[in-house]
Amino acid sequence: MLRTLAVAAGLALLAAAPAGGRRAQECPANVANGLASTGSSSQLITVVAAHPTSTSGTARLWERSDGCWTPASGSWTAWLGRRGASAAKREGDRRTPAGVFGIGRTMYGIASNPGVRYPYRRIVCGDWWVEDPRSPFYNRFHHVECGAKPPFTVTSEDLSRSPTAYRHLAVIDYNADPVVPGRGSGIFLHASTGRPTLGCVSFPLPKLLRTLRWLRPSRAPLIAIGTRAGLAGR
Repeated sequence: MLRTLAVAAGLALLAAAPAGGRRAQECPANVANGLASTGSSSQLITVVAAHPTSTSGTARLWERSDGCWTPASGSWTAWLGRRGASAAKREGDRRTPAGVFGIGRTMYGIASNPGVRYPYRRIVCGDWWVEDPRSPFYNRFHHVECGAKPPFTVTSEDLSRSPTAYRHLAVIDYNADPVVPGRGSGIFLHASTGRPTLGCVSFPLPKLLRTLRWLRPSRAPLIAIGTRAGLAGR
């Protein structure tokens, strides 16, 4: 009986330990270590807003070492959607999705590759991110001939018409697998224009470049967005 109890206790400790082997209660108390599960990721971006309706938040980069998340950078201000952030985001609501998401496998930009470790596609006239929930291309990149009428309903200009915001960008894997019509599309980490976004996250260009160059696909990076209370236990 004592042996059985000892084995059970040992299994419980293992279950409580994060991927790196240390128990969660041994890690420093911070928003990154407060996340319930970050899988095999060893790179993390957090964007923490004061309130669900806040149009900006505090951004920081983290790296996992010995099972715990530790800061990889200082903090800075990031812009969020014009109506804040919500886990119940819908198409066109001008909210940034709240939650923990991966980073898309391809980065994009109107300018040339700034030295990222991801495949990089240069944006040209006729490049779109489809926002039409009725389209089979919904929440996907799609190219049409420059100046041609796209085979989907258009609610914004093509990507090449936003030279400041889309100078460089990473795709935030929100509503990506599976894609649910109407849950929101085109959620990017892009360059700041000095004001809230339509639902993306934006960083000042120097911080964006530092972040995009830092990210490594092999480290399964994540981005966590929301209030501190909302992210706790996610």
